[in-house]
Amino acid sequence: MARQQQQREEERSPMGAAQRRLRAVSGHLQPPTESGGVDLAANPTAGEYAHVQGYSAVLPEKLQTGKWNVYRSAKSPLKLINRFPDNPDIGTLHDNFVYAVETFRDCRYLGTRVCADGTVGDYKWMTYGEASTSRTAIGSGLIYHGIPEGARVGLYFINRPEWTIVDHACAAYSYVSVPLYDTLGPDAVQFIVNHATVQAIFCVPQTLSTLLSFITQMPCVHLIVVIGGDNANMPSTPTATGVEIITYSRLLSQGKMSSQSFRPPKPEDIATICYTSGTTGTPKGVVLSHGNLIANVAGSSLVIKFYPSDVYISYLPLAHIYERVNQVSVVHYGVAIGFYQGDNLKLMDDLAALRPTVFPSVPRLYNRIYAAITNAVKESGGLKERLFHAAYNAKRRAIINGRNPSPMWDRLVFNKIKARLGGRVRLMTSGASPLSADVMEFLRICFGGEVLEGYGMTETSCIISAMNIGDRLIGHVGSPNPSCEIKLVDVPEMNYTSEDEPYPRGEICVRGPTIFCGYYKDESQTREAVDEDGWLHTGDIGLWMPGGRLKIIDRKKNIFKLAQGEYIAPEKIENVYAKCKFIAQSFIYGDSLNSSLVAVVAVEPDVLKAWAASEGIQYEDLRQLCADPRARSAVLAEMDSIGKEAQLRGFEFAKAVTLVAEPFTLENGLLTPTFKVKRPQAKAYFAKEIADMYAQLREAEQIKPKL
Repeated sequence: MARQQQQREEERSPMGAAQRRLRAVSGHLQPPTESGGVDLAANPTAGEYAHVQGYSAVLPEKLQTGKWNVYRSAKSPLKLINRFPDNPDIGTLHDNFVYAVETFRDCRYLGTRVCADGTVGDYKWMTYGEASTSRTAIGSGLIYHGIPEGARVGLYFINRPEWTIVDHACAAYSYVSVPLYDTLGPDAVQFIVNHATVQAIFCVPQTLSTLLSFITQMPCVHLIVVIGGDNANMPSTPTATGVEIITYSRLLSQGKMSSQSFRPPKPEDIATICYTSGTTGTPKGVVLSHGNLIANVAGSSLVIKFYPSDVYISYLPLAHIYERVNQVSVVHYGVAIGFYQGDNLKLMDDLAALRPTVFPSVPRLYNRIYAAITNAVKESGGLKERLFHAAYNAKRRAIINGRNPSPMWDRLVFNKIKARLGGRVRLMTSGASPLSADVMEFLRICFGGEVLEGYGMTETSCIISAMNIGDRLIGHVGSPNPSCEIKLVDVPEMNYTSEDEPYPRGEICVRGPTIFCGYYKDESQTREAVDEDGWLHTGDIGLWMPGGRLKIIDRKKNIFKLAQGEYIAPEKIENVYAKCKFIAQSFIYGDSLNSSLVAVVAVEPDVLKAWAASEGIQYEDLRQLCADPRARSAVLAEMDSIGKEAQLRGFEFAKAVTLVAEPFTLENGLLTPTFKVKRPQAKAYFAKEIADMYAQLREAEQIKPKL
């Protein structure tokens, strides 16, 4: 045992890592020849069972069928990655943080601008070592209050350093973290707490009042910890509930006074239960193990590198897997994480103060950045507008031709644009929904650096595929994460097959160590999602582009057929129209009884009002302006123009539009917490508007002159 321990310690040292690499290379060396030379030998199985196509390698799913349909990353075609290659001893989230603390103890880790009294100032930082001390105190405090090992712990507040510390405490002491979306609404929160039998909840004063309104309906809860609360003003709960309410600072003090040894989890132990909202029904609890999450970030580490000098901005919800896994990844490299102040409207101020080097985001925000910059360029007019287009086109040509653009264009034009995100961003990532190719190209040209789009879901511990560094082609979501494999399954009822020309198409299925353990207390839905061979059926339709790149077409269940038999992918069309300056959100509708599409558009108020002023149109309020036929015509004309640019097919154009002043929100039931349109609910909500648009189209058809 002592010998094995010594060997492990030696291998974790820099010299040990070098020796491991040397052994790996030596395995491919042929024995010395008589001449004394050494020749490299190929692994004989590689050529037989993996055919590399650019960024992916294609393998047969079953040798006896001879069908080559399984795609893996070309970076690891013969083995799915489940551990960090340079740190194979890291098997859990706890191991990952311990490694980071040992390696980056005095480096900046968690930063916030919000002071104890609620005011906002410069970023103040906690080091990795200080965060480790707090993590130990919080875990020990939970033990002090009798929360048993394996218990579920709820987190009911938005991103801030305490969220990350509590999550680390759960990992170190074998608790299961259960994020409670700040935007899910009280009914869903109550459902999740009871469904997961959550015993302790961390919250803030704002969410505490919500919890107290139905505390008697959550008998499993024993402890509520309030972050930012005042010890002297903690409310009491009815004695019958048996719930104790304390402040985070008091729990921290109690834990420091009764420090407990770690209770390290095993890789197969549950790390978290993430409840996904879905567009219908009650939330489903996605069970993810420590091994699932480590496999995902370890695989991604072969594709994307971070450095201790990097600074990451945290504002995307930690309750979602995208932000959660991003943080697990950057911790491994000693990155500093700065939190926004909690208000999306003040995010630009936070970016200017933090000056991050890594900026994760979603298409909804990137589309707004695109619209804001393009509108500002148009309004500048004259020489400034011509200079922007000259710089843009010159930089675009250089990138397409594989040359480095002249730094003159950055100095003259683009440095001012880069300054909007702090001026230091070297890596921008996009996930959650498709990013249009035009916006992707725009971001790469205006901001420089790498702009990478990825594809994933909670059930795969996040990343399924991602663009590769240096890949200049756009309009796809890259190659498989080295920790999973992908195949496309025929969907004959929609005419998608692996034999399609020029590219194979079908439902995206994923397998590997990143696949979730199942839906919590729901075996039937688990069996529906994962087949007997271990393939997770995503419900997304994809195609393989040249070079082993995956492209998402749309959701399987969201595709519908028009009266003339044409299939429509509404989310693809909504993503095109998202670039229209008048549009904040859109809902495209069609059905098999009608031959054309209609659209409901939630307008950008400032843009529509500015247009009305330029046209001399009088109105009392935004609602009245939205009802003005001239406004509808202007918006539809702009949508047509953008649709032509994107080369939408004739039947993919919306033929009528209704403008609404009220945005689609969680509160009115039209959005999921990940900001996807709830299509059945939107159809019911706008039933009258949809019926009116189709009636107008039929009327217009009838009065057309007969040829």
